[in-house]
Amino acid sequence: MIFSSDNWAGAHPAIAESLVKAAPGFAAAYGTSALDRKVEGLFSEIFERDVAVFFVATGTAANSLGLASVTRPGGHVFCHTEAHVNADECGAPEFFSLGARMAAVDGAFGKMDPQKLAAQIARFQPGNVHAGQPMAVTLTQATEAGTVYSLDEIAAISEVAKARDLPLHMDGARFANALVALGATPAEMTWKRGVDMLSFGGTKNGCWCAEALVFFHPGEIGDFAYLRKRSAQLFSKTRFVSAQLEAYLEGDLWLDLARHANAMASRLATGIGASNSARLAWQGDANELFVILKSDTAEALRAKGAVFYDWPVPSSLMLDSDEGLYRLVTSFATAPEEVDGFLQAIAA
Repeated sequence: MIFSSDNWAGAHPAIAESLVKAAPGFAAAYGTSALDRKVEGLFSEIFERDVAVFFVATGTAANSLGLASVTRPGGHVFCHTEAHVNADECGAPEFFSLGARMAAVDGAFGKMDPQKLAAQIARFQPGNVHAGQPMAVTLTQATEAGTVYSLDEIAAISEVAKARDLPLHMDGARFANALVALGATPAEMTWKRGVDMLSFGGTKNGCWCAEALVFFHPGEIGDFAYLRKRSAQLFSKTRFVSAQLEAYLEGDLWLDLARHANAMASRLATGIGASNSARLAWQGDANELFVILKSDTAEALRAKGAVFYDWPVPSSLMLDSDEGLYRLVTSFATAPEEVDGFLQAIAA
């Protein structure tokens, strides 16, 4: 009963097989092989326009280098208070952008409030060198709270960003989960709503190690290729990343895997909703659930083999002294039997 993180899940068999097929023989290095070019073309197909794609090792690298590519002196990046770039990346965005700062914006259930975003940006008036200047806006889709921005909500964030001519970045570590939750197309959830660049995650959804930064305006990438190289994120044997993404994207495998993960989360949420021993802290949209349990119940579940994380309690959530907040994450590898076993353990 592993609900700790979708990072714990292995690789889907089709993606593992793709690595085996790519292993023999020789291929041009550093992203110049025929397979690399094919996968770049696949990205342009699924996003319905020409895009520039750069493979990197991790989501942290994609987020940090994407923001670094739009660095401005004294720059501030606007993000949700709980965003991964703000809370979980060990200062990497600041490091790679040569000192940019994260400007946190509040909002319910992991989503930036557009009015609060506008107010935060308005604090930085042009010409006030002491405060610095706005650099970019980044939103997380799906959010760290397991919720998903609607298409209209993305457009509202974009409108605020564009009013100050700020590029909009999307952290898509769980991009596929958000996409299938909305029933939208990749284009509808990104550039058609004003997103300029995307950290496209595959590792949490069945890949071994496959992340990419996607630019929706290829003519505006500037020196990004040099930035990636300087940051030690240019693979020599790039074909092994491309091989994963080829298998991931073709035949909509990536969407099928995300649908399964989301369905397992929904199955889990339904069972918790009917339980007398647990309750949802809020309604999730994708494959993360946040559950309130009594502390002794949580320990009893762990004794039965359940694995999940303690989670910081937001100030807006009131718990009894003997309760805690816990995160449960499903993945492409979560089996219905695991979910049912967990629910039976709660009932017992």
